[in-house]
Amino acid sequence: MLILMAVVAICIPMTVPRLMGYDVYVVVSGSMEPEIPVGSALYVSAVAPEDVAEGDVIAFYDRGAVITHRVLENHVVEGEFITKGDANEERDLAPVPYASLIGRMARSVPFLGNVMAVCSGTKGKIYLACGVVGAVLLLWAGNLLGKGREGL
Repeated sequence: MLILMAVVAICIPMTVPRLMGYDVYVVVSGSMEPEIPVGSALYVSAVAPEDVAEGDVIAFYDRGAVITHRVLENHVVEGEFITKGDANEERDLAPVPYASLIGRMARSVPFLGNVMAVCSGTKGKIYLACGVVGAVLLLWAGNLLGKGREGL
């Protein structure tokens, strides 16, 4: 039973937030350290670009990659953000157009992203499936042993 509860506990941070409208990302670079360490899970909610304030952390697309940086300025008239990674010396070279915005960071959880990355990969899915099958087999064997003792 503990194995099944552990599998469910691992899957909850990956599924429930998505049902609540959040996108979930794993931080793979140190540009936002120390506030958001590498391996963190990042929960991002949709937001109107005009509602993004200076100091907010946003996620956006940049040449196919998802980047998470802090907003230094929101140029509403031009429809773009000026951003910078906390660990970077200089602001980002190119402004971020409103069309590239994914959303604003609602929460980050250190280390959880590493667990999620492992579990969402092929090997992780196999491990989770084996955990479920092993738990079911242990429950089945326990029931069989319990029925055998009742007959004594």
